[in-house]
Amino acid sequence: MKVDLSTLSSHPPIVESPTTPVHWEGLWPNEAATQAFATQLAQGLRSWPGGCDARIELRGNLGAGKTTLVRHLLRAAGVAGRIKSPTYAVVEPHLAGTGDTAWPIWHFDFYRFNDPQEWEDAGFRDIFAGPGLKLMEWPDKVAGQLPPPDWVISLEAIDEHQRRVSISTGTQRGQLWLEALTGTLEGMPQNER
Repeated sequence: MKVDLSTLSSHPPIVESPTTPVHWEGLWPNEAATQAFATQLAQGLRSWPGGCDARIELRGNLGAGKTTLVRHLLRAAGVAGRIKSPTYAVVEPHLAGTGDTAWPIWHFDFYRFNDPQEWEDAGFRDIFAGPGLKLMEWPDKVAGQLPPPDWVISLEAIDEHQRRVSISTGTQRGQLWLEALTGTLEGMPQNER
C-alpha cells in the first residue's frame, strides 16, 4: 500500500509548539522597591483579562521576602485589617476591595507539607477550581498537584535589604501580563531575556 504524502505540507499542525516563555530579572535594592512592584502588580491584576484569577508561585529560601511581597501585594489590592502568614494554617483567605469590585485572594504556604498528597487531602482542589488570585509559597512541597502557574516569582536575598528577583511565565496569559508589566517597571533594574 502506497500513501501519498504530497498534501502533508498543506495541513495545519495538530499540536502547536509552545511559545517561548517571557522572563524578567531585576534587583530590588530595598523594601520600598518591593512595595512599588507589588503596587504595580496589584493594578495589573485588576486590569488584565483573567488577572483576578491568576496563579502565582513564590519561590526562594527562608527569609527571601516571599511573605513580605505578598503582604505588600495584598495591601495594594485593597485588603484591610490584619494580614497573617499562613505558615501554620496553610491557607489564609482574603477579600480585596469592597462591594462589586471585591475579589477573593488565597495565600498558601505549603512549607509544612511532607507529601504532595496532603494538598489533595486538604481539599484545595476546590479552591483552585474557583475564582480568585492564588499566591503559593513553597509550591515544590506539593509538586504535581498544582495547576500550571501563570507566573513564578523567585526571590533571592543578597543581603538584609536587597533582593534579586526573577519572574518567569507558565501560561500564555502570564506571558501577556509580564510583557505588559515590564513596560511599566520604570526605575527598577531589569534584564529581559
